[in-house]
Amino acid sequence: MIWTPSPNIGERTLPISMLVLHYTGMKSGASAIDWLANPQSKVSAHYVVDEDGQIVHMVREEQRAQHAGLSYWRGITDNNSASIGIEIVNPGHEWGYRPFPEEQMAALVPLVAEIVRTYSIEPRNVVGHSDVAPARKQDPGELFDWERLAKLGLAVPRPTKNLVDPGWSDAAFLLALERYGYG
Repeated sequence: MIWTPSPNIGERTLPISMLVLHYTGMKSGASAIDWLANPQSKVSAHYVVDEDGQIVHMVREEQRAQHAGLSYWRGITDNNSASIGIEIVNPGHEWGYRPFPEEQMAALVPLVAEIVRTYSIEPRNVVGHSDVAPARKQDPGELFDWERLAKLGLAVPRPTKNLVDPGWSDAAFLLALERYGYG
């Protein structure tokens, strides 16, 4: 693990109860790390997992990283204070979104497991940026291997078929999403 500190930090006002996974959405891992370490960006993450499995630690877990932005999950509106943020190097939908390499996933899984164990984070609170900010974010995206995390008890499985009950009204579907945790 490489320590590359980001100046874009703050104090936590909530206990850690969430883990938010992102993709970097930049052309390279190096450019993402440079951006997260730049005070002008005003963004940061606790960890960055590169495609070759290298982990860069950028913000100490006891500090608040600036990774979730305007977001909501299960009644929490300050997700940065309540979460650990992990950026996973991937160019994202804008720069050629692609599957996450095995080396990267093999490094990510133990990191997620350690964070979940340390903070007793429930699998339903291991979420993507797209879960906490669905109107503006789509990461880590449809190619991310949520099933791998779910099989290890680190996240909940993502449904892949029969996503909508044809008997439900739009209002009932939206209510179900809200009851699960979406804003």
